[in-house]
Amino acid sequence: MGGNAGKNFPLERFRGHGSGSSLKFLLPLRMIRGQEGVKRFLEKPTNSPRVACGEPFMSVGIQDCCHVSFQDSRAGRLSFCTKVCYGLGGVPNQVASSAISFYLQLFLLDVAQIPAAQASLVLFGGKVSGAVADPVAGFFINRSRRTRSGRLMPWVLGCVPFLSLAYFFLWFLPPFTSLRGLWYTTFYCLFQALATFFQVPYTALTMLITPSPQERDSATAYRMTMEMAGTLMGATIHGLVVSSAHRSNHCELPGPVAVSPDATRLYSFAAAAVAVTYPVCITLLCLGVKEQPDPVGPASGQGLGFWAGLGLTTRYPPYVKLVVSFLFISAAVQVEQSYLVLFCTHAAQLQDHVQSLVLTILVSAVLSTPLWEWVLQRFGKKTSALGICVMVPFAILLAALPTVPVAYVVAFVSGVSIAVSLLLPWSMLPDVVEEFQLQHQHGPGLETIFYSSYVFFTKLSSACTLGISTLSLEFAGYKVGACKQAAKVVVVLKVLIGAVPTFLILAGLCILMVSRAPQVPGQASSQQHSLQRKSSLSLASNSRGLL
Repeated sequence: MGGNAGKNFPLERFRGHGSGSSLKFLLPLRMIRGQEGVKRFLEKPTNSPRVACGEPFMSVGIQDCCHVSFQDSRAGRLSFCTKVCYGLGGVPNQVASSAISFYLQLFLLDVAQIPAAQASLVLFGGKVSGAVADPVAGFFINRSRRTRSGRLMPWVLGCVPFLSLAYFFLWFLPPFTSLRGLWYTTFYCLFQALATFFQVPYTALTMLITPSPQERDSATAYRMTMEMAGTLMGATIHGLVVSSAHRSNHCELPGPVAVSPDATRLYSFAAAAVAVTYPVCITLLCLGVKEQPDPVGPASGQGLGFWAGLGLTTRYPPYVKLVVSFLFISAAVQVEQSYLVLFCTHAAQLQDHVQSLVLTILVSAVLSTPLWEWVLQRFGKKTSALGICVMVPFAILLAALPTVPVAYVVAFVSGVSIAVSLLLPWSMLPDVVEEFQLQHQHGPGLETIFYSSYVFFTKLSSACTLGISTLSLEFAGYKVGACKQAAKVVVVLKVLIGAVPTFLILAGLCILMVSRAPQVPGQASSQQHSLQRKSSLSLASNSRGLL
């Protein structure tokens, strides 16, 4: 064996011998020592009979027997620069969505000054557009052909210029007033649909940047970190720019308009600052990340069609109960976020603290996420779900006693509760999907239907909740541009910030607690399904943001 005698030769460093992709050859166990010895052995033809794995002689197949893979240990490894560039691709959507989540409603009512009924239609139409775009995007992207730049990257690149324009015009004040409702409905629907067509291929790109599961997990961690930073950046940039448009002394200005005279310019400048993140970040994504060809492997069975699979998933009781419970909980989070700024401006006289309160919620949610991940593993998922209801008494306290100290305490506690409410479904869904896969052997693809249908129903629930709640302001007599709202409007805002989230959270938790916990399979089964779970989580994690 020469100088290498006695040293174990790492099989994974050998790329294969011969041209056949499923080449098999005999390796006596006593000869798997020394690199030179293995090379000399492989060069000699052998006619020895093949025997089963685990015998004194091993019959090794590159793709099947014993799963021995002769690949370079460095193959598929991503550099730090590649992971950072990939993570930057998720920043623009989170920046834009964070600004929209907290400030769009205030802009529509107090700056654009469209009626509350039309604002309700804008929010409802946009959310429905995003929900419908999810399955449509998956349908077209899965059937697209590979180009020189890849199969997914052209979709990401093609959406960028239209996304930037749609976002900018969403915050632009047109010179006409009679059709402003239609203007904002059109651009919000367009933005939500384009954001979906951008996010779906971008998250799916995780599977095509490296064949290594460990490197995919690492890239996903970089992306989630960057997206959290984007969420904070979006609320910070937008809030700092437009904060002077909603100062406490705005009613001292002449006229009935409840914003500063340069509010239009400030909102347009904030929109431009956010819109420019799309071309900048996606340029870095394209320069630092190369999409690999789709992996070709042995057929694993014929999966069901979409509609047949959707019928199976929606009739599976554990999944239905889980989805219904988190529809209530996610709706509560949406209401709490969307009406916080309006409540502070018109019902609590805390408009000078809006920016700080928003940042408190976001920072609290980001910092408490690792803690909740530890709690999930240490105490279980149903026990961790009780952390969501911590927000309930504090939300009621804020509605009853809207003072500055109470507001900051409520903001901090709300961020902690929001973190677990966003983390928990993505922790419980894999268990439900895995249990279903073990009980129903229908081939691959159903796990994607589980996740995509959950995202669809969540967005649809958000659309209905925001649409109906905003319409209630119209019935209460909300006057756009008014310095002081009627007493009925103040009462409605207090109900929306306190009673509505309380009811939705308690209803969702009751359904979740009475549901049977899915039986987590053993370690062997978990290993078989781990790659599917990681892939599905990567495709669906775009909904994990604070939106």
